Amino acid sequence: MKVEPTPVPLLMRMAAHPLRWALLTELAASDRRVRELVAAVGEPQNLVSYHLRLLRAAGLITVRRSDFDGRDSYYHLDLARCGAAFAEAAAALHPALTGAAARSEEAAGGAVLFLCTGNSARSPIAEALLRHRGGGRIEVASAGSHPKPALHPNAVRVMGERYGIDLGDHHTTALSAVAGRRFDYVITLCDKVREVPRDHGSARTAHWSLPDPAAAGYPEFRRVAEEIDLRNRFLLPLLTTTTRSVDHVEH
Repeated sequence: MKVEPTPVPLLMRMAAHPLRWALLTELAASDRRVRELVAAVGEPQNLVSYHLRLLRAAGLITVRRSDFDGRDSYYHLDLARCGAAFAEAAAALHPALTGAAARSEEAAGGAVLFLCTGNSARSPIAEALLRHRGGGRIEVASAGSHPKPALHPNAVRVMGERYGIDLGDHHTTALSAVAGRRFDYVITLCDKVREVPRDHGSARTAHWSLPDPAAAGYPEFRRVAEEIDLRNRFLLPLLTTTTRSVDHVEH
């Protein structure tokens, strides 16, 4: 009796192609524009766009218009979807492998700077959420290239109502105020800031292309805060790896 072959999980079919794996790897580090992906993988744009469409159809990546230049778009890897898909693929191979897919949220330490334009919504939300998740083990700061006089009221509201974090006394900070500090990661959350070149020294850089919630109402603040919190969860293991590598070199 012929046994029907076990279907190959969708993630494995997508990731098995070398170019698609290269694109996933690039997007795991930062949101990217098509031309940046073309330069990174060294393949023609039409071929890169074709494989991006396949990854989008599989639900592994999404795309957003740039808030700064509407002619541009940023591609984003859905890490939560990928994590679930990897776990499903591991379970399909052998049930005992599912435990290996679990990721620790304990961070050894490190320093992270979040940047946006006004430092009134996205970056202070990211700062507060990462400090909360890091349990005080991470040095976190946020700043703006053109800081607003105060935080947006909805940023204060969503942090209090959704996460129990009081930002009532938080003040906006100019980028120049943190220019002399050393950071392991510098993460831009605003397309305008990201698309203006600047030097961050030895820090690793990443971009999270997030829409400005101030352009919408309170529900958008909740959605953006939830996405930032999710992205921070995947940032924590990277901080653990980074700081442990540094400790190993120093000791």
